Amino acid sequence: MALVAGVDSSTQACKVVVRDAETGVLLRSGRAVHPAGTSVDPEEWWRALGAAVAAAGGLEDVSALSVAAQQHGMVALDAAGKVVRDALLWNDTRSAAAADALVAELEGGAAAWASAVGSVPLASFTVAKLRWLAEHEPDHARKTAAVCLPHDWLTWRLRGSPGIDELTTDRSDASGTGYWSATDGYRADLLRMALGAVPVVPTVKAPAQAVGTLPGGAILGPGAGDNAGAALGLDAAAGDVLISIGTSAVVSAVSDRPTADPTGEIAGFADATGRYLPLVCTLNGVGVLHAVARLLGVALDQLSRLALQASPGAEGLVVVPYFAGERTPNRPDASGALHGMTVDNVTPGNMARAAVEGLLCGLADGLDRLRLAGIPVTRLLLLGGGARSEAVRRLAPTVLGLPVEVPDPSETVADGAARQAAWVWSGADHPPAWKATASATYDAPFAPFVRERYAVVRDLTARRMPGD
Repeated sequence: MALVAGVDSSTQACKVVVRDAETGVLLRSGRAVHPAGTSVDPEEWWRALGAAVAAAGGLEDVSALSVAAQQHGMVALDAAGKVVRDALLWNDTRSAAAADALVAELEGGAAAWASAVGSVPLASFTVAKLRWLAEHEPDHARKTAAVCLPHDWLTWRLRGSPGIDELTTDRSDASGTGYWSATDGYRADLLRMALGAVPVVPTVKAPAQAVGTLPGGAILGPGAGDNAGAALGLDAAAGDVLISIGTSAVVSAVSDRPTADPTGEIAGFADATGRYLPLVCTLNGVGVLHAVARLLGVALDQLSRLALQASPGAEGLVVVPYFAGERTPNRPDASGALHGMTVDNVTPGNMARAAVEGLLCGLADGLDRLRLAGIPVTRLLLLGGGARSEAVRRLAPTVLGLPVEVPDPSETVADGAARQAAWVWSGADHPPAWKATASATYDAPFAPFVRERYAVVRDLTARRMPGD
């Protein structure tokens, strides 16, 4: 029996699963936490990977491994392969002004960017972080000889840190940089516009192309961005929409055609199979629930129970969940807001319900954007840490307007990486046909008035004050 391993190096933690290459049966797993923050020393990811691998029983009997990880993070390396500065993560919004400047500088603006690389730069994108580096840390920018993403760097480290010219990536993660096109490859002109130079960038490998081996001989797959990893782990097909609620909240759809949205609301990403993954991402996921639970002095399971005890619409209370600023809509400096307070409706139950409904309304807006772009929506899959909340599961259909399927709790992103590893190991033309993950379906009557109230107030938010 051949074994494969999949890694998910997320914002919060590193997870490792070891599965049977042919059947996909889970044999063992491990986990280790990452430090908090929006900029992190990549060595912390390496430390966590080692700890998670050890907790999963090691890799000595593993035939292949792939790494999936958080997208966009900027890992800058010098000519010797040393990290120049802490990596700026996807949720670091200091590069918001840099993103705006890049959009303005390219002739044709947002539409030209969408046509060039499928997406319009936002603070999250690597290209905007490179511009920020050039403007605010010119010494670090001059030392930067290569730029890669979190999964690229971890894969490179697993190969023994060869020269920077041997960095590799895959099309799903490359599509989130802002300087790679699924049809035209890297855009050196956009790299130079951002950094003032053209650094070494990872070679983009095919979805099932081996990129090297571990010291023990296990084959290394090309890896993937986390959202593409989740889609592969769930064997998502065209028309499937993944709604993932983690540190961020994401609505992504598997599509057979690329997307180029000049509004910038849809990121035109690639997936991990050769297809596409148009995606709408918000900065605010389970953190919204944690914040309101903290305010009410309850645990998350208690917050869920309170929300389910309140009536739909929370008696007029509406939470706009821009607690960490926002990416979609593009409001990096926005703050959250609570609207509709009266003497009678400010209760723990209504507060809890308004938080869940506000989070789901933001995701419903993302679903609408996909539909407006002509992307088919036939099935909703709810996943991520937020999907463990019973209130999120039960209220999702009332806000999204469709039943939702919730796969059994698993490490979906790591599972996708493991499935890719099995694909690479097999040498087949397609990923292995592992048994589908069991799921529960939640359905409830659509409550359009919840979204209508949210639409009235979602733009009535203030900018965060300096020091917030």
